[in-house]
Amino acid sequence: MTTRPEPATGEETPAPIDSSGRPVTPDGAESGADEEPRLTVAAVARRLGVAPATLRTWDRRYGLGPSDHTSGRHRRYGPADIARLEQMQRALLRGASPMEAARYARTVSAQPPSQHEVAEQPAESGDGPVLLSGVLDAGDGIKLVGSNTGGRGLKLSGAGPEARGLGRAALALDSWSVQRLLIEAMSAEGVVATWKNMLQPVLRAVVERRQRSGSGIEVVQLLVDCASTALRSVIATAPPPLNPRPVVLAPVPRESQELELVALAAALAANRVGHRLFGAGLPSEGLAAAVRRSAPAAVVLWAEQAHYASPRVLEDIPITRQRARAFVAGAGWSSEALPAHVERLGPLEAAVARVSETVLG
Repeated sequence: MTTRPEPATGEETPAPIDSSGRPVTPDGAESGADEEPRLTVAAVARRLGVAPATLRTWDRRYGLGPSDHTSGRHRRYGPADIARLEQMQRALLRGASPMEAARYARTVSAQPPSQHEVAEQPAESGDGPVLLSGVLDAGDGIKLVGSNTGGRGLKLSGAGPEARGLGRAALALDSWSVQRLLIEAMSAEGVVATWKNMLQPVLRAVVERRQRSGSGIEVVQLLVDCASTALRSVIATAPPPLNPRPVVLAPVPRESQELELVALAAALAANRVGHRLFGAGLPSEGLAAAVRRSAPAAVVLWAEQAHYASPRVLEDIPITRQRARAFVAGAGWSSEALPAHVERLGPLEAAVARVSETVLG
């Protein structure tokens, strides 16, 4: 019986090779003697979070395929190829049409990513390529200046490129990009403008898409969760409040919808209005205890569903004893059924102004 000799001590085990005799590394990567690993279509698709068919379409329509692809060989993407694809994806998420994004990706000078780098690569500053729906700014991003007909899969008629980019990221389940786009927008335009012009239209569109098709609940949930995270980041980094007595913000008991209330809290925090925000699930006794302990200047109760928006909720918490102004917000409330001392707040912008005026004088 013939046995295969074991490699001598200190010798390396030979790397596996493919059918053409080229070394192959794990996860679909291929490398030569003097070059970085090259990735398969499937591996690049996983890295970018897109379907392999999308990469083939980008190659066929826009020429963004493997730069050294020849007939008879497997399709392999090198670092420069991947960098171009990442730039295209980056432009798409910021509202460019596929054709514009491809032209941008082919023109811009992108640094090839390292083997373990997944995040987007910054574009070089200075004069650069122009997109019809965006231009390179002097920093490291695309500054949106127009609109286009993107927003594939969502009805976003009249929405700007920021909303369309957010919609694309949500449909791709790209949570990192959803949060980054929202944080950047709130930093530049403020919470109220981001809610009105970007987040609210996309939320409405993904819910309508869910109702039409019966699918896509994961898109709705991811967008809501990411939006809540982005809004709470504004709260966490807000400047010190100016009001000595806080505003208590809470959904009514059993109400599960709270995102617009979180947006109100973020906008108030940016206005230096201190608050105590409580999430869904706080029972009536907990809400009453929170009001007693906080001694607030105002209380805002949120209700999206009419069957939870009972005036009796207002009677169970010591608002008048604390000499706090009482507000309600959300579509569930009816102004006719409210006690005289309770004021119904309007849309987000008006609500922020009214509460800020009340507690800051």
